[in-house]
Amino acid sequence: MEAHHHTHHDSSWRTAANATLHCLTGCAIGEVLGLVLATWWGWGDTASIALAVGLAFFFGYLLTFGAARRSGLAVPAAVRLALAADTVSILVMEVIDNGFMLTVPGAMEAGLSSALFWSSLVAALAIAFVVTVPVNRWMIARGKGHAAAHALH
Repeated sequence: MEAHHHTHHDSSWRTAANATLHCLTGCAIGEVLGLVLATWWGWGDTASIALAVGLAFFFGYLLTFGAARRSGLAVPAAVRLALAADTVSILVMEVIDNGFMLTVPGAMEAGLSSALFWSSLVAALAIAFVVTVPVNRWMIARGKGHAAAHALH
């Protein structure tokens, strides 16, 4: 009995980690693109973060939507699935990620050629990943979020 319980436990963490990594990919694309564009355009912190978060949501949803469409879901169902599966994890990730970027002295001002900017962004994404995995696992355990997406695979 104990052995069975153990493997189930591991697989739900693996599912959560995969779901988080999937979300992180979309978030990272949007985040980096948003910060790169905003820095390039000389925008301030608030505008930069708004753009990064907007793009992170866009790419995060896009990846899930693409996967749902490939598995044969109709467009409305795929949109609903992406919104249900990713909203919480993207939100958690962006709050932590951008919060971290703002707390690192000079990270937002560092500019794209700076190691501080990129190391801060990598650290922020790593922290966001670590915090988001348990959130996704909790949602999967309750049959919400990525559990819905996971049923497709």
